[in-house]
Amino acid sequence: MEKFNEWKEDLIEYFEGFSKASADTFAWISVVVLLGATIPGFLAVMAKVTDKMPPLDITLMLWTGLLLYFIRSAILKDMLMVVTIGFGFAIQAILLGLIFFI
Repeated sequence: MEKFNEWKEDLIEYFEGFSKASADTFAWISVVVLLGATIPGFLAVMAKVTDKMPPLDITLMLWTGLLLYFIRSAILKDMLMVVTIGFGFAIQAILLGLIFFI
């Protein structure tokens, strides 16, 4: 029984280190998914497949959420998130500029 308890404690200790890494990984993946949510619509408009832009309310809510997440990341000095969200905003701004000005 002692061997079992020792093995159980080792296993618990091993998986406790995963919680922070897993949470950070899922947070980064969620940001990438949110940033990519409007890109298919923008690309469809650019390719003239459709003339309907993604709904403005959804786009604004996504960008507001990402802006708040950007501020949170800047406060926590999480540079991976700051760079990822900043790069995503830049790509979306470029796509919108190409749609409206070309």
